[in-house]
Amino acid sequence: MRRWWRIVALLALVSVLWAPTVGADPLRAGSSPGAVVASSELPAELWLRGTGSAYRMTYLTTDRHGITPCTGMVFVPPGTPPAGGWPVIAWAHGTVGDSDADAPSVTGVDPQSWDYVSSWLQLGYAVAATDYVGLGTPGVPPYLDGKVAGRSVIDAVRAAREVDADLSATWMAVGLSQGGQAAVFAAHAATSYAPELDYRGAVANGVPSNIETVSNWSGPSFPPQGLAGLTVYMSYLIAGVRDAYPELDVDSYLTPVGKQFVDAAPEVPFRQFAAMTGNVSVAQMLSRALDVPALQDALREYLEVPVTGYDRPLLLVQGVTDASVPLPLTEKLASEMRTAGTTLDYRVYSGGHFGSMYQAGPDQASFVASLIK
Repeated sequence: MRRWWRIVALLALVSVLWAPTVGADPLRAGSSPGAVVASSELPAELWLRGTGSAYRMTYLTTDRHGITPCTGMVFVPPGTPPAGGWPVIAWAHGTVGDSDADAPSVTGVDPQSWDYVSSWLQLGYAVAATDYVGLGTPGVPPYLDGKVAGRSVIDAVRAAREVDADLSATWMAVGLSQGGQAAVFAAHAATSYAPELDYRGAVANGVPSNIETVSNWSGPSFPPQGLAGLTVYMSYLIAGVRDAYPELDVDSYLTPVGKQFVDAAPEVPFRQFAAMTGNVSVAQMLSRALDVPALQDALREYLEVPVTGYDRPLLLVQGVTDASVPLPLTEKLASEMRTAGTTLDYRVYSGGHFGSMYQAGPDQASFVASLIK
């Protein structure tokens, strides 16, 4: 019943506040991924620097259960587009929360990434920015389910081109953290999932990887010191995994406080949730070890970053002092990709999670420009 009322409330909010310029046609429920359900002008206070026009949009994408709605934003540079239209940067955001109140199409691009994303507009690219499935739409966000997130990124490009006819079919995926992982999965699926688009490559900053290997050691004895925000991230992850695999009885691995956090993760805004979990370790969330074969198989299927199957250039960026995505895990990913025969541009910078992304900005701009000519 609670889920039903959330759906009713969301539909009411869309119909009242968004005043769609691309109509919400009920017949479009059976449309293909990338179809626009509704769009409206984005409030000016959410515009990035260098924006000529901007839109909110609700569009269709594909999750584990089939076609589903997803929300996002489109930013278009001012002036006359180049021949063929504005090339598109599909921006995949980092972790901003797990509740509908945290959706970037509601709050705007997060402050830590604002200047970085604005720079792409100022370089003459349109930006299609997904919220990801479940973040701004009903249901539990499939946090770090890379295959679902990657499709959200790709379908945002399809939808953005429907919202604004001046956008080109040429595009690249760019992301940070959770979005870095989403960009890698988008890169892996782009040409097969959306062959009508002209995908050129991807830039992925601070990519979470090899989490499925670390999870094998997780349990009540997990070290109390961990990565920055680890209890928050783990709560989001477990909520997504529990929703994806109801047959695994994920609650049986949780302590009462762990279940409280996992239940609250999709409902409580980020800052409130971070304060709520701030003094609790991952070990205190878990009642038993996660090293059960069926659960480990599910975590690999849900989390594992592919090391082969990329048919366009891929740039991975990592910060030496990144406290959220540690260097050794990304080194392992890069090594495995190269060993498997993937052509990879891997660059390491001295900064942290956000700092390395900004340090890499000029190199990334050159990388993208070389592929979009």
